[in-house]
Amino acid sequence: MERLIEQLARRGGAPDLQQALSAAIEMWLGEQVKLQMGGDPACVRGYQWKTVFLPEGTLLCTYSYGDEQHARVIGRQIIFCGRVVSPNQFAHWAGRSTRNAWNDLYLRRPQDKFYILASRLRAQVAQELERATATVTASAAPEDVPARTALPSAPTNLLAEILHAVVAALQTSEQTKSAIASLFPQPVLAPPRDCSKGEGWDLPERRKFRFRLEDVAFS
Repeated sequence: MERLIEQLARRGGAPDLQQALSAAIEMWLGEQVKLQMGGDPACVRGYQWKTVFLPEGTLLCTYSYGDEQHARVIGRQIIFCGRVVSPNQFAHWAGRSTRNAWNDLYLRRPQDKFYILASRLRAQVAQELERATATVTASAAPEDVPARTALPSAPTNLLAEILHAVVAALQTSEQTKSAIASLFPQPVLAPPRDCSKGEGWDLPERRKFRFRLEDVAFS
C-alpha cells in the first residue's frame, strides 16, 4: 500500500486510494486476460482443431432449418447437449445431415467480438503462420558474403603455343615414333593372292549340251 501511495505521489496530484485500487485491479484483470489469450502453457486449455486452436470458452454455432445450435469448448473438449463431440460430429448432429464443418460452423473465441466462419479463421491462421515463418527465415539468413577475387587465368595464346611445340616435337622425332609404334601391335597382313592364269584357260569350251541342275535332279 505504501508503494502504491508513493507511485501516486510521483505522478502528481492528490493520492486517491479508491481510484488507485480500482486501477490496480483493472490492470491485473487485463493482464490475466492477456495471459489467457497469449498462451501460458501451464494454464491455457482448449481444443486443437487441425491448425486452429480453440481456447476454452470458445462458442461454436451452426444453423439448421431455422434453428440455432451452440456448442462450447470446456477444458480440452467440445460439449454439445452434454456430449463430447468433434466439430464434424457437431455439424452433423446439429444439422441432421452430412456437412463440411469448416464451411458450416461459426466460431467465437473469448477474445473475439463477433462470430467468424471456421474456414475464414483457418485462412487467417495460415497467413499468420506464413508471415511468422518468413520473418524467422529472413532473420536467420546469413549476411552477404563478399565475392571472392577471381584468380587470373593463364594466357590462352601461351598455352596454344606450348601445345603446338609439343605436337611438332612428337611428329619430327623418329625415336618417339618408334616408341609409340612399339606400344601397338602391328596387324598381320595376308599373303598376296596369285592371279596368274592356269593351263588351258584360253581353250574353247568343249561341252556340247548344257543342263540346269534342277532339270537333272528332278527329271
